[in-house]
Amino acid sequence: MSYIALISDIHSNLEALETTLTYLRARQVKEIYCLGDIVGYGPNPNECINLIRQNCKIALMGNHDYAAIGSENINYFNEYARKATFWTIDQLPEENLIYLKQLPFTFQTADYFLVHSAPANPLAWHYVLSKDDAVYELDSFTQPVCFIGHSHVPAIYSTKTAFRENSFYLQQDQRYIINVGSLGQPRDGNPDLSICLYDTESKHVEYVRLKYDVEKTYKKIIEAGLPFFLADRLLKGY
Repeated sequence: MSYIALISDIHSNLEALETTLTYLRARQVKEIYCLGDIVGYGPNPNECINLIRQNCKIALMGNHDYAAIGSENINYFNEYARKATFWTIDQLPEENLIYLKQLPFTFQTADYFLVHSAPANPLAWHYVLSKDDAVYELDSFTQPVCFIGHSHVPAIYSTKTAFRENSFYLQQDQRYIINVGSLGQPRDGNPDLSICLYDTESKHVEYVRLKYDVEKTYKKIIEAGLPFFLADRLLKGY
């Protein structure tokens, strides 16, 4: 099988990212695509940027990346996200700011479309949270499948239905929007990091959930002076 890996919403969680890269190397997955939000919330923005630069074939712009370069109005961010954004900006050297500024908003091939939030208007940062949301977005790309992140919740929407499966094959008579979940801050009640693998030949999709040293990340968030809420939510996956 010729899998590519789709990861999203790393959010400066170094332990989760290192665990992911170790797993993907063991599976001999050579192509990794990051769907955005490398930074924000977590304690290791620069280390995560460096690993993404070294290991990902392409990385996309997320709204927290956009905020970190000063391009996003963060008034709609909650207080925890705003505090983490200001903290992150203070940590980033010019080299990493330049890297974030050049991130594209979308990437596509004949087989798939990649975007952080939603394909119809990537800069609006809309969430795809329901079948109704997906119906509108499905008309905005022509490929069989669009992979997204942003909500931190793994979800699958097709032209026929919405469902949750850990392993399935794309059907030729349907088109899909697939949320790959969050690597660094899961919010589906499961604290294990989420990766999505896609076999471009067989059209097989596989979700992988992995445990990582969440306690270490928790302590680093507290030690950095970031909001306690951002540490606590990692333990509970919300």
